[in-house]
Amino acid sequence: MAAATPHSPPPPQLSSPFLEYIRAPGGLDKVVLRGRRSCSVEIRLFGGQVTSWKNDHGEELLFVSSKAIKPPKPFRGGIPICFPQGNLEQHGFARNRLWAIDDNPPPLPVNPAIKAFVDLILKPSEDDLKMWPHSFEFRLRIALGAGGDLSLTSRIRNTNTDGRPFSYTFAFHTYFSVSDISEVRVEGLETMDYLDNMKGKERFTEQGDAIVFESEVDKVYLAAPSKVAIIDHDMRRTFVVTKEGLPDAVVWNPWDKKAKAMQDFGDSEYKHMLCVEPAAVEKPISLKPGEEWKGRLGLSAVPSSYCSGQLDPLKVLHG
Repeated sequence: MAAATPHSPPPPQLSSPFLEYIRAPGGLDKVVLRGRRSCSVEIRLFGGQVTSWKNDHGEELLFVSSKAIKPPKPFRGGIPICFPQGNLEQHGFARNRLWAIDDNPPPLPVNPAIKAFVDLILKPSEDDLKMWPHSFEFRLRIALGAGGDLSLTSRIRNTNTDGRPFSYTFAFHTYFSVSDISEVRVEGLETMDYLDNMKGKERFTEQGDAIVFESEVDKVYLAAPSKVAIIDHDMRRTFVVTKEGLPDAVVWNPWDKKAKAMQDFGDSEYKHMLCVEPAAVEKPISLKPGEEWKGRLGLSAVPSSYCSGQLDPLKVLHG
């Protein structure tokens, strides 16, 4: 059954100084990518989910809840893959399935300087096909760049043999670790139209020169730019989020009341996280049989300094 605790396949033959396969009980097998100094990325095969991204000082850059639940439940934090969204469980089932190492992926252009990467693949089970009656191949490459940058490239192909197209929405549900949400601002989404999920998906236009946080936020920014910055004043750190093939950007923080209502989320943890999620929400992606869609998320974390609340001298959004 799909809900059963997953059993990991035997560890594949992965031999690289940049990559390690770690077996763990309870469906918690993971792959660790290692970069220079203390840079690293951890990926759980359950969910094909990045659960840790550390910079060259060994500092954790992603948020994971202290109350995160183990498989077969979805894992709260890191970068869950939301697919295939639609009339299914809230974020689709890809984040709740055991992925496999893809030993022979189709060619994907890659920077030869990037040595630390892994290819994963997900295909639907019989139970999945009963829930969502479409055959697909979902390939995911996770790569750690020489400078500590993280990238996730998704390739989804329609493998239906009956001629039927399918449509879906998608998101890289990225949880960033921040020092204090009240001291964080998001730049790059000014003047964008958005759907407010807290107001029945009513459409508004963003006002002001940056997004700041004083209460619960759950918005879908439409036709968002390819680059967005998350500026953490206390940490003097700026996250730069880049995206390809994903027109929208979801911004979410549950704040105090919703945090207390979630079983797998600490009551005050909302203060130390922010989700900014490259996504395709407003207009579902449609694929005919044989067609493939590609979407990419790029993340970097850079030091930043400030003058009167403005980025100075780093102009990450225009660099």
